[in-house]
Amino acid sequence: MSFPWAKQYQPTTEIGKFMDSRLPLPRFVYGALGAGYPTPKNLNYFYNFGVLAGVALVIQIITGVVLGMHYAADTSVAFDSVEHIMRDVNGGWMLRYMHAVGASFFFAVVYIHIFRGLYYGSYKPPREVLWMLGLVIFLLMMATAFMGYVLVWGQMSFWGAAVITGLFSALPLVGEAIQTWLLGGFSPDNATLNRFFSLHYLLPFVIFGVIILHVWSLHIPGSNNPTGLDVKSEQDTVPFHPYYTSKDFFGLGVYLIIFSAFVFFMPNSLGEPDNYIPANPLSTPAHIVPEWYFWPFYAILRAFTTDFLFIPAKLWGVIAMFASILLLFFLPWLDTSPVRSNKYRPLNRILFWVFVAVCVGLGVAGGKPAEEPWVIISQLLTAYYFAHFLIILPLVSRLEKPLPLPNSISEAVLSKFGGSTLGDGSRPGGAVAQPAE
Repeated sequence: MSFPWAKQYQPTTEIGKFMDSRLPLPRFVYGALGAGYPTPKNLNYFYNFGVLAGVALVIQIITGVVLGMHYAADTSVAFDSVEHIMRDVNGGWMLRYMHAVGASFFFAVVYIHIFRGLYYGSYKPPREVLWMLGLVIFLLMMATAFMGYVLVWGQMSFWGAAVITGLFSALPLVGEAIQTWLLGGFSPDNATLNRFFSLHYLLPFVIFGVIILHVWSLHIPGSNNPTGLDVKSEQDTVPFHPYYTSKDFFGLGVYLIIFSAFVFFMPNSLGEPDNYIPANPLSTPAHIVPEWYFWPFYAILRAFTTDFLFIPAKLWGVIAMFASILLLFFLPWLDTSPVRSNKYRPLNRILFWVFVAVCVGLGVAGGKPAEEPWVIISQLLTAYYFAHFLIILPLVSRLEKPLPLPNSISEAVLSKFGGSTLGDGSRPGGAVAQPAE
């Protein structure tokens, strides 16, 4: 979105003018993150999580590159090389824990970022491409995390690789060929470890590239905001710097404190103890479970226990697991309400929190053994998950009567402090409304 009132970058030094005429990188940064990028004045702390996700990725890339210098992608020594990093490499234990804990924190931040987008309608026009690029990043994250989990070559790594790649064997005609191609053989072995290590090293840089597109697509329509209203005048915005840079730095400080607490005091609390046992193809763990951030999808996968319409239950589970993510790509067209934010959609707001509870329930069920009552719980929650997108949301979009919207972002902000503005951002009586401090 072009803001006529946005400040333009003006280099003041000869070096700055020289660079601006040949490689205008400072102008790009100023326009994307500085005073040259006006943002809605009412963004709350939930809008910090996009920046936190970028910081989490940088931590993963830096620690991953250093860990890769000491890791050996060979089944005979992979587990021992991880122990070597932990015990013999200077600071290796910290790097390894930062990388392992960082993966969990990366997913936690992204999940909050996604649910914030769902609550405030950030997937609605004109931000459909922005939303879909975010989902592409999420899919790449899942692939990267899965392959990284295999590299440890512990019990859960080996059997997790066997189970997840085995899902592709459910596909008719080509399934077994795809599974063999993924593994480089008929079971997880040295070829599997080598190709997973290569892809795990490569994909974070692909994610970084898609993030650049994600941020670029954000700056075309501009940032969404808690009201869901479009920016109408200069009174609705404040410069990104220093207003939101200071807010982001505060959020980053809180994030790093919590992150450090896990790294230094409870680094193994988010992992599986069985993965500290070397991989043994002859000993199957009693309970094969992925990392916690995959549990909701694992619950959906296991929810199908009976063949239906001549299609095996295993294939139904695979279809449902992938469909649970692919559905999100169609969300801008499933939710047809003209109002973006759930702040002004009372019925949909209640249903949103029901949906959040369902997702949490799926996560809990996915981390439990495949036995009753968890199987029936997974089935009921899976049914509601798909009904929410395919039935409930389209119906609510048509039938719900939204609350009255404010005339502008400024009016919504100032009403919290007992003030009000007209649609053009001015106060009754002609006084111009000033940006909220």
